[in-house]
Amino acid sequence: MGNRSISPVVKLDNVTKRFGECRALDRVSVTVHPGEFVAVIGRSGAGKTTLLRCLSGATVASEGRVWFGEEDLATLAGRRLRAHRARVGMIFQQFNLVRRLQVMDNVLIGRLPHVQGWPRWASLARWFPAADRRVAQRALGHVGLLARAWQRTDTLSGGEQQRVAIAKILAQAPRIILGDEPVASLDVANGAMVMETLRRVASDAGVTVITTLHHVDYARRYADRILGFRQGALVFDGAPAALDGAALALVFGDMALEPGITADGHLAEPELAAV
Repeated sequence: MGNRSISPVVKLDNVTKRFGECRALDRVSVTVHPGEFVAVIGRSGAGKTTLLRCLSGATVASEGRVWFGEEDLATLAGRRLRAHRARVGMIFQQFNLVRRLQVMDNVLIGRLPHVQGWPRWASLARWFPAADRRVAQRALGHVGLLARAWQRTDTLSGGEQQRVAIAKILAQAPRIILGDEPVASLDVANGAMVMETLRRVASDAGVTVITTLHHVDYARRYADRILGFRQGALVFDGAPAALDGAALALVFGDMALEPGITADGHLAEPELAAV
């Protein structure tokens, strides 16, 4: 977990986000430090995705402030906003890869924001400087797929493709990785591999990871810290060991009493039941 003497990576100060009369986030205050792996849980519509959008700069808080390091995200525009987005890696349920390309080529796409003075045609032809290729190789090493660097991406399993997507983001050299249900479309074995990879990225590469999760058990197994949202409010902020029955009831209400139900109200696979 990150050293608390180091300045936080992100800080939300009494943040509210409204969509019409709806409060998607309701007076949320939270601080996240370097290298923390934070899982965000809650029912559908609890505010999880809105939280990620506020952190990425895709949406602006209606009230309160979102800080990224020393910068107030509400003040960013133009080149400064693009620079912020380059420091934030996003992982989605879908892998956001060019499946017909080789693994290495997909990872090198993550280097595009950093290539200076390199002809655009060379990047389009997938010719990158040697230094960028070394960065891509290190990223693949972090996710355990260096041996697959020259394999076509569409020959990999779903879990492996998601790990390539993580390597692509690592090559981008982000300060933070935001995950929007990154394992929701994967089976249990592949989901566990991806979660192990994100855990390793946070602990070994020192990149802060904040991810929404469909299964509470994943949050308990892999996260340093869990944030629980209900109707836009942050109702739980603590270690996985503190997520007991009372805490689950705060986050999920009556659904927390139903075995085999995930955070979004679907049947969970038996070994990953939410409660």
